Amino acid sequence: MQFPHLERRPELDALRGVFLVWMTLTHLPTRFSDFVNSPVGFVSSAEGFVFVSALLVGRLYIRPFHTDSAVARARLWKRSFEIYGYHLAMLALVFTIAAAIAVHTHKAALSNLLDFYLAHPFVAIVGSVLLLYCPPLLDILPMYVTFLFLTPLLLWAAVRFGWGKILLGSGCIWLLAQFGLRDLVHNWIVHVTHLQIPLQETGAFNLFAWQAVWTVGCWVGARSATREQTFADPPGWLAVLCCVLCLSFIGIRWGWLGPHLTQQALGIQLDKWKIGPLRVVNLMAFSVVVYWLRRHLVKLVAVEPFLTLGRASLRVFCAHLVFVFVGLTLLVRDVGEDVGAPSEQLHGITAVVLLILTFTALILVAAHEVRRRRERRAKVTV
Repeated sequence: MQFPHLERRPELDALRGVFLVWMTLTHLPTRFSDFVNSPVGFVSSAEGFVFVSALLVGRLYIRPFHTDSAVARARLWKRSFEIYGYHLAMLALVFTIAAAIAVHTHKAALSNLLDFYLAHPFVAIVGSVLLLYCPPLLDILPMYVTFLFLTPLLLWAAVRFGWGKILLGSGCIWLLAQFGLRDLVHNWIVHVTHLQIPLQETGAFNLFAWQAVWTVGCWVGARSATREQTFADPPGWLAVLCCVLCLSFIGIRWGWLGPHLTQQALGIQLDKWKIGPLRVVNLMAFSVVVYWLRRHLVKLVAVEPFLTLGRASLRVFCAHLVFVFVGLTLLVRDVGEDVGAPSEQLHGITAVVLLILTFTALILVAAHEVRRRRERRAKVTV
């Protein structure tokens, strides 16, 4: 099978860098999180990061599945176990240092994140190793590990049966997720493992819904690797319609369209964690607009430090979590105090210093990782 020449697309790395910066600003407990938390409608950094990561996986691995699927499968599984190792390292950090700080300082922000672990440490440790217990902020890596581990099956099936059937199956699973599939599977896992982990402690992300984001990302990546042109430019009427839809969702997000068109009124239809139906419409419209404007947007995002941050996305993601927990430690409210007492955000010089230190550290971590990879490749070629 003949494939077009596969060019390196640095803008894809840059996009991951953009989403990492966006995610960091959202997670850090400062006033900036209010402004960057879904500012352009019901599209968040999480959807973008998962989609672009899947796109890169599909782009890099679909060709090997046409030629030597065993090697490609082994490489993907090796990568998934590497990310799993990072997940275990983050758990070890949180279950020791963060938990000790929470117990000794009675910081509500930390105690609330780790309340299940503090109450049931053995079940929490076993469950987290099995990717069943996922404390807040530590639930993206388990989802990533799960999807990456299953990607060989996805790509093999796509090569054998075609993407049409894969996308149809993914859509059916997403639909079942809207009607309680996660609850049924969770109850079955609890019955089999005897690990009494409440559903809300298994992570915010509904994997049966989010697999659709990953699957579509892999499909787009595979198309870009096997066709001269991924997609034709959308017709003008469709681009204009999607722009109108995006503006409407921005209005709903910020409460500009009246009491009946608000995030609260539409509720589950816009739910982030199981990708509600209206959120799907927003994501699709946003994707069309971004693709339509891609030639202009590339000039904005394919710059430093986004390029370097995106190339070292795994380490940058883990490093950003460290600073998020530092920020949560600096919050002043103690366990037992009224929620409305001291602020749940950092202000003033403390917030500014945290932001500066965080992004300086992230850039240094990314630069070190990129330099290390370059040196390693240089040794191999000598």
